Amino acid sequence: MVSTEKNHPIQVGIIMGSDSDLPIMEAAANVLSAFGIGYELTVVSAHRTPLRMVEYAQKAAGRGIKVIIAGAGGAAHLPGMVASLTHLPVIGVPIKSSNSIDGWDSVLSILQMPNGIPVATVALNAAKNAGILAGSIIGAFEASIGEKVADYKSQLEAEVLTKVKNLQSKGFPNEFDSKKN
Repeated sequence: MVSTEKNHPIQVGIIMGSDSDLPIMEAAANVLSAFGIGYELTVVSAHRTPLRMVEYAQKAAGRGIKVIIAGAGGAAHLPGMVASLTHLPVIGVPIKSSNSIDGWDSVLSILQMPNGIPVATVALNAAKNAGILAGSIIGAFEASIGEKVADYKSQLEAEVLTKVKNLQSKGFPNEFDSKKN
């Protein structure tokens, strides 16, 4: 298990079915680090270590975890099974695995949860969005985190507006923006 900087209490658990999912799931960790949110990251397999999964889910809240991000490929049972075992919000990251049908198996397994067991589901391989969503959830209750999420979104807007100006400087027609000036 990896934990982040010592000055940030661990609030988000990032779990994945296999270490082969790490290249995708690191994006969530990077976002959380940028927001100053402590996280832990580990492997918890719904199929190969079901008792570890049960223990992780049931003890997470008591350890101070506020949100769980669970990435899984293939049958992708990890997010839903964890959600069935905890009251914490669970964000599922469907991962396109090498033996999948273009990732649809993962997407549908995480997305199609029965009523009463919700899992927030992001796009295929979109662990970055899971990190942003976890930041938004925590930021709703912690103003300093909420400000960092808002700043991040403002930065996205500024990047787009810079691209608009770049296109204008190259002479591409744009009636929408030219009428605003």
